[in-house]
Amino acid sequence: MEPSHPEIQFVSLGPGDPELITLKGLKALQNASYIYCPATLTPAGTQTSYAANTLLALGIAQEKIRTFALPMSKNREAALKVYHNLANDIEDGCHKHQQIAVAAEGDAGFYASVQYLYELLKNKGLPVKRIAGIPAFIAAGPVAGIHLAKQEERLLVVPGIITAQELAEKIDAGYIIVIMKLPLCAEAVLQYLHSNPDAEFHYFENISRTNEFYTSDPAIIKEKKFPYFSLMVIGRKQ
Repeated sequence: MEPSHPEIQFVSLGPGDPELITLKGLKALQNASYIYCPATLTPAGTQTSYAANTLLALGIAQEKIRTFALPMSKNREAALKVYHNLANDIEDGCHKHQQIAVAAEGDAGFYASVQYLYELLKNKGLPVKRIAGIPAFIAAGPVAGIHLAKQEERLLVVPGIITAQELAEKIDAGYIIVIMKLPLCAEAVLQYLHSNPDAEFHYFENISRTNEFYTSDPAIIKEKKFPYFSLMVIGRKQ
């Protein structure tokens, strides 16, 4: 790769509030020729993109934004095909000396699906750079007025793959548990909640967005249907 080719910037947008992006990330977006960001397909066949909405709120011109729809399925074959096609498009733009950015919600290196694209571009020998951002669980702390971990406490972040027994073992061992992708383990969380009413539960939806919701009331949590953008912090009651 010729050194004169611009780096492909993977820009972390933060949890949703446009003001939570870093200055470095914003500058990269403003300087980009094109910005690719993920979207989802609605049943009607249209695209929706939280990332694109954040870009628009930051004053990024609509014509610079290019969304790519990712199939929502555990079978990753279709999604990987999208990433391979996208990597080829970005490679073509890079050879034309375009400044390309890829936007990701939260932090682009923390449970981010665009990591697949990052690796594909890197394996092509293209120059890639990731700009750090604020993940949702970090933004959740101030919402609840809690200190996520202090003194000798240990923080464990899990991607929604945990059992009620594992929760009990980790929390009894002194861990504070952050559960991302909460719908994946809703049954285990509710089972632990019923069995351990003396634990401390902090439940969040849509952190830093206009429809943000927070509660630490177990009775309310028991009645919730956990949406995609939800997370929970669980620990021993102080």
